[in-house]
Amino acid sequence: QVQLVESGGGLVQPGGSLRVSCVVSGNIYDLIGLRWYRQAPGKQREWLATVTRDGSTAYVGAAKGRFTISRDNAKNTVYLQMTSLKPEDTAVYYCNAYTRSDRVYWGQGTQVAVSS
Repeated sequence: QVQLVESGGGLVQPGGSLRVSCVVSGNIYDLIGLRWYRQAPGKQREWLATVTRDGSTAYVGAAKGRFTISRDNAKNTVYLQMTSLKPEDTAVYYCNAYTRSDRVYWGQGTQVAVSS
């Protein structure tokens, strides 16, 4: 089993920055990658970024150009640094971990609200 605990969400003004974190624990040796998703009210969950075990990163959609995913292996933590935030970035942000056998784990999410 793998446990994921997100933190760092909150209220931020448009144009501001925020970093959310996800601490990974448990049987982490089977994991081959970590992802960030988000889900806005009334919308489907949206994949944002991935970092693999070897450090490769990939971004999709709204994350391109404004968000940066990173990992600190010593702390078993993955981060999502978000800049130039917009009201449409308001969502619950989720951490996701996956194995080579396609087993997937989710955290409970952290709320990010962008508003003046």
